[in-house]
This record gives sequence, C-alpha cells and structure tokens, in this order.
Amino acid sequence: TLNEVPADPNGGGAQGESGSGGASGSSEHSVPQDPRWLTYPGKEGPGKGKHVVLVAAEQEYRSEQSMPMFARLLAERHGFDCTVLFALDPDGMVDPSRPVHSKEEAIEHDIPGLEHLAGADAVIWFSRLLTLPEKQLEQIYAYLDSGKPLIGLRTANHGFIAWDYSVDGTKARFGEDVLGGSFRAHHGRWHQDSTRGVIVEGQQQHPILRGVSDVWGPSDVYRTYPEGGSLPADCTALLMGQPLTGRNHDDPPNTDLIPLPVAWAKTWTGNGGKTSRVFHSTMGSARDFESAGMRRMVLNALLWGLGLEGEIDGEANVDIVGPYAPLHSGFNYAAQEIVPRAPAYYR
Repeated sequence: TLNEVPADPNGGGAQGESGSGGASGSSEHSVPQDPRWLTYPGKEGPGKGKHVVLVAAEQEYRSEQSMPMFARLLAERHGFDCTVLFALDPDGMVDPSRPVHSKEEAIEHDIPGLEHLAGADAVIWFSRLLTLPEKQLEQIYAYLDSGKPLIGLRTANHGFIAWDYSVDGTKARFGEDVLGGSFRAHHGRWHQDSTRGVIVEGQQQHPILRGVSDVWGPSDVYRTYPEGGSLPADCTALLMGQPLTGRNHDDPPNTDLIPLPVAWAKTWTGNGGKTSRVFHSTMGSARDFESAGMRRMVLNALLWGLGLEGEIDGEANVDIVGPYAPLHSGFNYAAQEIVPRAPAYYR
C-alpha cells in the first residue's frame, strides 16, 4: 500500500493516502469474477498489487470498447489488477443506445460493482449524463472523500444528471469542481474536426508527459470555461488541443480556432481532509485511444496519481493487447450495429 502521495499537481506538497486493492504480489484478483463486469489480473510491472477500477458508462464515445482495451494493457504490460464496470440495462446488457433521463422519459441507470470502489487504489471514470440510484451515488461520493486518485475522461465532466455531493456543507460539482471544468460547448465542428495535442510550454518535464508525443484523435476540442477565461487556478494545464480542419492525422490546424486545454492535473480534497490527485482529459474517445501518445499519457497519469512518478518510464510498452477496432463516435447506432450485448462480449 502506498502510504504517502504528494498531492501537488506538479509532484510535491502535502501527503495523501491510497487504499489497497489486494495484497502486494498476489496473483489473485481481489474482485470476484461476475458476468456483470470484467476482471483482469495483473502480471508484472509497477502496478503490481494495485487495483484499478475503470468505468464505461456513456452513450457516444465507445468507452465500452476502450476501457476493456486499456484494462488489458494495464494488466498485461504494467501489473495492475483491473476491473471494468459498465452501465447495464434492466436485462443486464451493455446498451450504449439507452437514453438519458429527460422530461419525456424517466430513466435510471445502473452500474453494478460500484461497491468495489471501496477497495480500489485508483479509478478511471468515463460516464455521460447518468441518473444513478442513491446507493450507487453514495459509493462514488465515498470514493471522492478517500484521498485516492481519479482520472476523468471526455464526457466525465458532464457525467451525471442526478448529483448531490457536498463537502463541509457546500455543494461540489463533479465536472466543474472535482475535475476542474465541465463541458460548455464544442470548440469547432462536432464530429467533423479532429484534435492535435500540443504540450504546454514549460510542462515538458511534467511526469505525466514523460515520453508523450504525437497525441492526436478524431474527437473535437471541448470548451470548459467561458471565452476570455481560463482553467481554474488549481489546475495545471499539460496539453492544449489544436482543432484541425478535418478528420485526418495530417490535416492542417484550423487557424480560426485557438487551442484550448484538453488535459490537466489538479488536486481534490473531500470530506475528512484527504487530498486526491486528479487528472482530466477532454480527449478520450475509443478512436482517440488508438493514439499511442494518448495511451501513454493516461498510463503516466495513473502512476502519477498513485505517487509512483519514479516508476514512469517514457519508453514503457503501451502497445495494445489483443484486437482493437473501435467504432466511430456518435449516436448513429443502427449504422454501426450497436445493440445490447453482455459484458463478456467486450473482454
């Protein structure tokens, strides 16, 4: 178990705490196998003895494909025990086409296995506009008070509709307050642009960016603060997103659109005073994760969050394990034959 984690986004500062997801060196996964989720026992690597929960619970960016892929990579190449949780429909199926709660239709979502957050060492969270039962929300709130690290991807910054978390009596929003910014608008053309990641000047030596280069993805840049504004003061911008003129890696930049932050680090202090390291990237679609630079950045962020900066190797293997042919983002489910499937389908 990691006992001391510097809480500062730049790698120093106050102490935090990290829980343990199982005995160090154990070859057994701490979470029992269950048809409602996926488990991946870790092999050898800097994550040995650490348990990561990855949550795939959105309707647009194919996290049901990317989170199992990334769990395989973390377990096979870096030693982490991984558990992938999904939003399931009433039949126990992963159904990305299931709508969100609206005035016309009352929808409650379900993520079985959130009780395993209590034993996790880190969480990678990818949700969009969820309405969860109170018991499941309380399990998330407890994690935010734990002092353990959190990675939020893409739509996580507008990850919930029903949300009632407070710190010392003050309401705390998941996107704006915990992650450091929530979705305000598409900065450019939704599902028409792509994004080139540009390292922020002066942050080249940040541990999260060690070995990171050529971050590109076909998702567009999010605006998370008003025009003329900036990230909150407690956020350290690491990667700027330059919109391109099209959907190809080598398309030129759209000079009519300024780059905006697409990845940053910060800290979060919940009830009880324990401080967590937080990393948020507004990139993160399944096709964004085809970029080795994207995969490396999130791996580095995980190690940084756990206080394992010394284990970050800029040449560590981030090759994908097994087949990975992610579908396009969007809501055209029929064209891509996106239908309800059992979690095991995504293993």
